[in-house]
Amino acid sequence: MEYSKRQQVIELARHIGILRPRDIARRGLPPEYLYQLARLGIMEQTGRGMYRLAGSVPGESQSLVEACARVPHGVICLLTALRFHGITTQTPSEIWMALEGNTRRPAASDLSFRIIRASGTMFSAGIEEHQIDGVTVRIYNLAKTIVDCFKYRNKIGIEVGLEALREGWSTRRVSMTDLWQYAKIDRVANVMRPYLEMVSV
Repeated sequence: MEYSKRQQVIELARHIGILRPRDIARRGLPPEYLYQLARLGIMEQTGRGMYRLAGSVPGESQSLVEACARVPHGVICLLTALRFHGITTQTPSEIWMALEGNTRRPAASDLSFRIIRASGTMFSAGIEEHQIDGVTVRIYNLAKTIVDCFKYRNKIGIEVGLEALREGWSTRRVSMTDLWQYAKIDRVANVMRPYLEMVSV
């Protein structure tokens, strides 16, 4: 019986990638089996409360998964979101994440976060949810991310926003309606007006 339950945990890890104690408990399996498998070297801990099969190759989205598992109330934004949407070839060394208002920032860990603060609709608009390795990854859609690049141009540089806007528009992945909508929400409509007029000609 014990072997069978351990095997169920192993199969679950193969299926969804990252396992947390609550993932085990949700399926009626004692979380102790996860810790036992880690002690046996069959599983390995990748972060606080997160495990995967030992020796498995982490995907490119591994850092996003770990970040969102640790900070489920945050939203992936700016450079990290651009990378997720395939707009930039740069790989940010930090996880860019938006937090609402005075929400506590992540505790120090092996992941490096770059936090921005937003509130109200400026925070909540444009959030997509993706399931990656069994973890819900909250991330701003491409149009909101492009507009955010102009909003936070003093942090990342105006060139980043311009490049993202040109590529998003030329590949028809964003609409002018959405860009204007988020520009008004972010209060950067006047800043973006000449650039939106330029690409739409």
